[in-house]
Amino acid sequence: MKKQLAALIFAILPAFSFASGGGEPALEKVDIDLTDKAAMQDGLRTFSNYCMGCHSAQFQRYERVAKDLGIPEEVMMKNVVFTGAKIGDHMKIGMKPQDAKVWFGAAPPDLTLVARVRGTDWLYSYLRSFYEDPTRPLGVNNKVFPNVGMPNVLAGLQGRQVIGCKQVPVVEHGEKQFDPLTGTPITHEACDQLAVLPKTGSLSEAEFDTKVKNLVTFLAYSSNPVKLESQRIGTYVLLFLAVFFVFAYLLKREYWKDVH
Repeated sequence: MKKQLAALIFAILPAFSFASGGGEPALEKVDIDLTDKAAMQDGLRTFSNYCMGCHSAQFQRYERVAKDLGIPEEVMMKNVVFTGAKIGDHMKIGMKPQDAKVWFGAAPPDLTLVARVRGTDWLYSYLRSFYEDPTRPLGVNNKVFPNVGMPNVLAGLQGRQVIGCKQVPVVEHGEKQFDPLTGTPITHEACDQLAVLPKTGSLSEAEFDTKVKNLVTFLAYSSNPVKLESQRIGTYVLLFLAVFFVFAYLLKREYWKDVH
């Protein structure tokens, strides 16, 4: 019994350590709209052009994605499917896992469920947080996922992002602090700030943020394609139960009115 209790304590310790979030970076919030088909179409375009060289979405089918996102099948086959797959096939890649392990040290994970596992805020922050680091094998690092073994595939769109020092406002309890005498914001030097070098990417900062948001929107849809349908059915079920409760209550009152 004591051994089982000790094993249970050691098993839950990592969970408490993770929950404390001691060294976890702050994540950027992103508002995902799963009804925005244009955003998901753009996200699918980015996913197929920049991600599917290494990452599959093998629990999705091209046909299902085309139907849900309102894309004609011929357009889907011409602009998204590059492996000779058929419209009804799963979204797999041609790279073999054993080759990927040799090239990258580990096979790149399937991304069908990544938004459900990691969360949309984490994905959005991660994709925007690559920076140049000559000490790393691929020349880049990531603030959200330190020492990641993945290249910055979106660098051509974002530009060359570096990390350095700059003055940032002092924030306490979610509010900026001001000098009581001059009224100017109080700042301090932070040396973990990201900055994109001007004119090194094909997109502006706002355009790149939108591009990443659309990609995350598509991944959020991919992780749960029936979410909107489930919510719609759930609404009908709750309405039915509400109406059924009224009749059940009236029937109960009729049966019990003479019982005292």
